[in-house]
Amino acid sequence: MTSTIVWGTGNVGRAAIRAVEAHPTLKLAAVLVHDPAKIGRDAGDLAGLGHDLGVPATGDIGAVLAARPRAVVYAASGDLRPDDALADIVKAVRAGAVVVTPSLYALYDQRNAPPELREPVLAAIAGGGGSLFVSGVDPGWGNDVLPLLLSGLATTVDVIRCQEIFDYSTYDQPDAVRHLVGMGHPLDYEPPMIAPTVPAMVWGGQVRLMARALGVELDEIRETLDRRLLDTTVTTTSMGDFEAGTQGAVRFEVQGVVDGVPRIVVEHVTRIHPSCAPDWPVAPDGVGAHRVIIEGRPRIEVTVEATDEDGNRSAGGNATAAGRLVGAIDWLVAAEPGLYDALDVPLRPAPAGKLGRRRP
Repeated sequence: MTSTIVWGTGNVGRAAIRAVEAHPTLKLAAVLVHDPAKIGRDAGDLAGLGHDLGVPATGDIGAVLAARPRAVVYAASGDLRPDDALADIVKAVRAGAVVVTPSLYALYDQRNAPPELREPVLAAIAGGGGSLFVSGVDPGWGNDVLPLLLSGLATTVDVIRCQEIFDYSTYDQPDAVRHLVGMGHPLDYEPPMIAPTVPAMVWGGQVRLMARALGVELDEIRETLDRRLLDTTVTTTSMGDFEAGTQGAVRFEVQGVVDGVPRIVVEHVTRIHPSCAPDWPVAPDGVGAHRVIIEGRPRIEVTVEATDEDGNRSAGGNATAAGRLVGAIDWLVAAEPGLYDALDVPLRPAPAGKLGRRRP
């Protein structure tokens, strides 16, 4: 059994605990938390399992890493604290752990990551013998392994389009929804997540990964952006009111241009209410989905809808991110120490012992 810790118990961390517990070759050894109110609570309680796992949460990072866990699922957010997230991850890698995380966007395409991110990780790998794999859902499997797999079914490929279409009213991160994405702000507010060059920083790595796998050279990576206002005030269950006349929807593309034509496109369509921008693409049920469209011959379209935590679509997406990461741990443990990306780490069938196992 591979000794595994989960670091962070937010949206992804909860799902990661459940994924580790369900995996037949992993053993949950510890759970690290930042919130003092969570210290001492059982991991099963924090993950919403309905039963204890006998693993109390702790805030003692040094003690947990000193126990030399073989694997770490780093689920703490890096959106607002990228330097701290990098420092945490480097500590875990230097302690000899295989680390999987969705938290450092620039390392999704690790070959082209800035030296100030890549070099500390490589030094930690050389010094401690650990590994790092950064992935998730979007960015992640929704715009790397899934579209590449589907492209292999086509006779000709003109455009690969990867879409995330979501109603964010169910997303349990109000600070991110309001202040990073800009929902509820006037249009003169510049949301950090969609400021010029930021989408390309976050999703450009996915475009480059697909181009590398397809063997094509990119002329450039472009961005497009559109924002729409709410016509009326809307009220959400978890985040309160979003006022009329403020941002209610955002749509952007990160385009990989080949011979002057956008050929590899990552597109996001995000709303706080379905009444906003009804002419934009919508998910089949209006709530949320990830979709891949291969324009070519034949035209191929695949839509993935995931639900978890009592039917929540955002929680379902987070759970697939945790599944991709936790499912990679045994492959990484068997591989040489290193810094890996999605083209290195295969997405494989569920391991023996997982099929038919009682759902935690």
